[in-house]
Amino acid sequence: MKKEIQEKFDSYPDQIALLLHPLRDLILKVAEDQDLGKVEETLKWGQPSYLVKNGSAVRIDWTPKAPNQYCLLFHCQTKLVDTFREIYSDSLEFQGNRAIVLSINQRLPERVIQRCVELAFRYKSIKHLPLLGV
Repeated sequence: MKKEIQEKFDSYPDQIALLLHPLRDLILKVAEDQDLGKVEETLKWGQPSYLVKNGSAVRIDWTPKAPNQYCLLFHCQTKLVDTFREIYSDSLEFQGNRAIVLSINQRLPERVIQRCVELAFRYKSIKHLPLLGV
């Protein structure tokens, strides 16, 4: 993990870092398991950001303004969150067209989040398909 990313994770309260580290691991695992290439991990807008070639970036964050939730954020000018809302509205909560909102008090819906990350990482090749080919 790059120093800037480690510092960002270190800045989160301990209970939040315990949620964000597994989310980071899940994101990296999706890229590896799906053979999507090297993941570029950087800070974008002060948030840990993950990107693969031909994909759309996935960011994660928590803020003290909403202490009981953390988010998976996506580029707002993509069809990603609208598609996720169409498919996963029964199991996920959303914020506008940019984020999946996760509760710190609920278990991470791993399979659904894995699928959302995979779609983001494949975005440039599937953006023309209805519901991104799901």
